[in-house]
Amino acid sequence: MPRLGYFAVLLLFIIGCSKNETAQSNRISIPLTPYILVLGIAQDAGYPQMGCKKQCCNAVWKGEQSQRFATSLALIDPTTNENWLFEATPDIKFQLQHLNRFSPEMKNLKGVFLTHAHIGHYTGLIHFGKEVMGAKNLPVYAMPRMADFLAQNGPWSQLVSEQNISIKPLQSDKMVALNSNCSVTPILVPHRDEYSETVGFKIAFGEKKALFIPDIDKWSKWNRDFAQEIQKVDYAFIDATFFGDGELPGRDMSQIPHPFVEESMALLKNLSSEERAKVHFIHLNHTNPLLNEKSPEYKKVLAAGFKVALEGGVYI
Repeated sequence: MPRLGYFAVLLLFIIGCSKNETAQSNRISIPLTPYILVLGIAQDAGYPQMGCKKQCCNAVWKGEQSQRFATSLALIDPTTNENWLFEATPDIKFQLQHLNRFSPEMKNLKGVFLTHAHIGHYTGLIHFGKEVMGAKNLPVYAMPRMADFLAQNGPWSQLVSEQNISIKPLQSDKMVALNSNCSVTPILVPHRDEYSETVGFKIAFGEKKALFIPDIDKWSKWNRDFAQEIQKVDYAFIDATFFGDGELPGRDMSQIPHPFVEESMALLKNLSSEERAKVHFIHLNHTNPLLNEKSPEYKKVLAAGFKVALEGGVYI
């Protein structure tokens, strides 16, 4: 199914511990309380990936698999008609179009939160510039090194000088209150920090909390207990770039540090079924078999009590 058609008909409400999952077609129903909308689940380059001649990408070109956008979330508060975007991806124009189906007025985009300076997470900012939208002082929330990178390097610096964006500084573990219903707290995580530090976000919306960590090197390098952090939230959207070692033949995958899905499941296997159901794997590389819902790996994840984030999914 074409991507926009898929977005137009998919409705997924995940209530409580995400065990009650239903999908309805032919309409979009807007929740009455704050919620998270998943706008993309793929790694930075999306799916399929340019230059990939493997079956994983050819399946999309042949119409056998659906395209997937780069990882992004939206936080929507229907009580105030406000929304916030997490990551500015290369697919941002499609993702904002889908967001507008839920929150129709672009002026109600109240800000963009960035995790780090890798291409799938910030390059979409350019669409807010004078050549495209010509936004006016759109708040962009960034950690200190990320903020400096944007302010000191073109073409991003032009967004600042032209006042298309207004950089709002973040501090690790310091909460940003968005309104009376929603808040965001950045959390430093270890990753390849060539141009900026890397953070994940704790997102509080209504009575729910979500953890969003699309990129991290390995859970063992983090100064927090991975399992305990899962227990503190209602949903956890976590790095699932690669399913397992050997996924990239001929390459030493230790040089591309991400927690394999198999490793994450092993670390969390002793959690209760309710806790495991909070985990939604996201940020899938084009080689990751979890992009195929019919794959044995996808079924293995579900059988172990975990989830794969659904593009177009609504989490309330």
